[in-house]
Amino acid sequence: MEIQTKAMGQVEILEKQIIGLEQGFYGFKDFHAFALIDAPQKPFIWVQSLDKADLAFLAIDPFLFRPDYEIDIEDSLLEPLGIENPSDVIVFALVTIPPDGSPVTANLQGPLIINKRNNRAMQAVLSDVKWKTKHDIVAEAAGKRGN
Repeated sequence: MEIQTKAMGQVEILEKQIIGLEQGFYGFKDFHAFALIDAPQKPFIWVQSLDKADLAFLAIDPFLFRPDYEIDIEDSLLEPLGIENPSDVIVFALVTIPPDGSPVTANLQGPLIINKRNNRAMQAVLSDVKWKTKHDIVAEAAGKRGN
């Protein structure tokens, strides 16, 4: 299937790259179908809306720069994803690249959680005050835990 993307123009995707967010992303509740597309700049990925070409989020595996990252969510909140085994879970943090050249940050308070077995996904909101919406990816990857 070909889709129009915000960052890369027309792109061919496979069915297995499509995830469904029943409740959408916060602030984007009307959009439920997204494709996970590898970004040319590794290790980032694009989370591209299938319904609106100019709606896409850059994301990263948070464990790459925060190996101590923990997601503490009530099982009942994860029920709609149908997770049977923790190894079926993929987690991404949404990334912000400020236009003014300030540090690239990741939102560890609102991770994207995906069940890779059925491609159901959700954006969670963590209550742990340790996780903020803006974690400096480069500084924290270098071991500077600037919480």
